Amino acid sequence: MNTLVLKGVRPYGEGPLSDVLIRDGVIAGITSHDPNTDPHTDPHTDPNTPDTVVDGNGAILLPGFVDLHTHLREPGREDTETIESGSTAAALGGYTAVFAMANTDPVTDNAVVVEHVARRGREVGLVDVHPVGAVTVGLRGEQLAELGTMARAGVRVFSDDGHCVHDPLIMRRALEYSKALDVVVAQHAEEPRLTAGAQAHEGANAARLGLQGWPAAAEEAVVARDCLLARQVGARLHVCHVSAAGTADVLEWAKARGTAVSAEVTPHHLLLTDDRLATYDPVNKVNPPLRTAADVERLRQALADGVVDCVATDHAPHAPQDKDTEWSAARPGMLGLQTALSVVVKTMVETGLLDWRGVARVLSERPAEIAGLPDHGRPIAVGEPANLTLVDPAATWVVRGADFASIAANTPFEGMELPARVVATVLRGRVTAAAGRIPA
Repeated sequence: MNTLVLKGVRPYGEGPLSDVLIRDGVIAGITSHDPNTDPHTDPHTDPNTPDTVVDGNGAILLPGFVDLHTHLREPGREDTETIESGSTAAALGGYTAVFAMANTDPVTDNAVVVEHVARRGREVGLVDVHPVGAVTVGLRGEQLAELGTMARAGVRVFSDDGHCVHDPLIMRRALEYSKALDVVVAQHAEEPRLTAGAQAHEGANAARLGLQGWPAAAEEAVVARDCLLARQVGARLHVCHVSAAGTADVLEWAKARGTAVSAEVTPHHLLLTDDRLATYDPVNKVNPPLRTAADVERLRQALADGVVDCVATDHAPHAPQDKDTEWSAARPGMLGLQTALSVVVKTMVETGLLDWRGVARVLSERPAEIAGLPDHGRPIAVGEPANLTLVDPAATWVVRGADFASIAANTPFEGMELPARVVATVLRGRVTAAAGRIPA
């Protein structure tokens, strides 16, 4: 019997300090330090000496984070990230489950690649790695991939992320199959005929810098179309990396009419704007692009209101030769796993838009619910799985990409001081990260 005690923690940042007893991967007791606690509801502590004790020193205890949108690059680009290095970054960032996107080489469009990614995730064992299956063969948008076979291999989310499923007939067929299979299709919303050659958000900054514009309508139009399709066939739709204020308006409209649509926003779209493009530094190049301060403000409010459901990192590592080049040739993408919590605290908690229960909702509970993970995003309560994250809300730190666990270092937050830090991560009662390290 394996036991772990988290001492002196505050579940959801509320109430008095508590000690949380975990036995064989399940929360077995929560003992309040409050002497007035009702003894009939206060669980008993373990009479035996626990195998491991983590002193929380007043840290906030949250459900372990779940990332619906992670690029682990394996197989094919192990020079930029591997399942091991990405899992390490995820654990250090407070994550207990991640969804590995399908744009690998070979593409995750069949059960063989699905099983490889899942097996490597289990072997590393730091987070639960869930393969995302491609919607179309080779991400080419021409022919549906083997959705049924991949679903039987355990895939719960399908996406051609990096490419939009732009053909409405193929998207409708994908939604019809997803309904029958009880899975979700996650769309990279980008009408390619409106973004050919685009380099930056279409607006004043792009015009001044001489960069071809990327209109927000390219995202909004696809989201509107797919919401209509999802409602017609009765399927679930998930919208990846929402970046535009107008997209939030479309989502609000669709949800008010009963459409089964969910959406994610990235940390960088909650904090950064296209003003950063003035230096032409490709670290700020991302798909979809950074947009305006008005878009950022709308996305923050939409996340607080539940119009946008959750935060997903779109963690996208790149090799130096793919990023440290001229703007037009640079690959789009940013690291996100080890900075996500801090950016959410800076943009949502410090602004008063979310409390710590809200942080649990957007980083853990809603993404787990969207993906259908029964053991993640669960309440902190006796009898629940012990997938947990400890956070020091008073900590501050300076971002250094070279210090990250990822093989790549392409973070747009380099040198920025951010609030809050993960103290420890617990996966099924086992400490997978503590004090910025992976236990031996």
